[in-house]
Amino acid sequence: MKPAHFDYLRPATLDEALALLAERGEDARVIAGGQSLVAMMNLRFARPAALIDINRIAGLDQHWQDGSVLRIGALARHAALAASPLVRELAPLMAAAYPHVAHHAIRNRGTLAGNLCHADPASEMPAVLLALDGELRLRSVRGERIVKAADFFIGPYTTAAQADELLVEVAIPARSVGHGFEEMSIRQGDFALTLVASTLGIRGGRIVSATLAYAGVDAHAIRCPQAESILVGEPPSDAVFERAASAAAASITPASDQHADAEYRLDLIRTLTPRALRSAAATAPAG
Repeated sequence: MKPAHFDYLRPATLDEALALLAERGEDARVIAGGQSLVAMMNLRFARPAALIDINRIAGLDQHWQDGSVLRIGALARHAALAASPLVRELAPLMAAAYPHVAHHAIRNRGTLAGNLCHADPASEMPAVLLALDGELRLRSVRGERIVKAADFFIGPYTTAAQADELLVEVAIPARSVGHGFEEMSIRQGDFALTLVASTLGIRGGRIVSATLAYAGVDAHAIRCPQAESILVGEPPSDAVFERAASAAAASITPASDQHADAEYRLDLIRTLTPRALRSAAATAPAG
């Protein structure tokens, strides 16, 4: 199929893009890589009256270290981030997840910011951002605001961004923690049936911080505080990892669909969670 008619707008500056978003509002969609949006338009699941192409805006394709924070611009491509030594250093969980994200052709064009705004419930990067306590900087003609990842994803393909706002930057705090990522999909690069993104901070032989984020099991990527609380204060061990996995399975209610039923997804939670936690414990800096 082909998309419905739309106006194509190509601003040269961020201010121009924000003005167009303010003018066109709900009728417009921003396009950066277009790897998800164009497919939805071709199927006419999405029918924007206008596309605002931000690819000409200088400076948005960068990622850099700002003190103890990794900052990623709106046009930073998946492929650039996956290959980045800086990402491997400051956000190794993101680097570990990237081999599971789509395929080379899509990673070459798709952007992290676009992926987060698309908010597919089975996508990797929303869960990674949740596990890393990331923040998103949104701009509009009305001003700027910072939204925590925990508040950004609110439903299937739905975020807290307003119609006139543009996600201009993702911020990830660099922390001295181990990381683990596990995913089950039908084929390499497909969306996850279930995935787990985890971090562990270990000091004096005990877990002092823990994050567990899941995708493919709810209407959007989620954290699991019930499982995290079981881990904190305990020495890392298979037994405590299994307890956390059981708590996660007890607190999450996945749906069934044509790819997997709910019970299979619960089995995956119970299986993948200890694996991710073992990896996080093994990669945690000594302390």
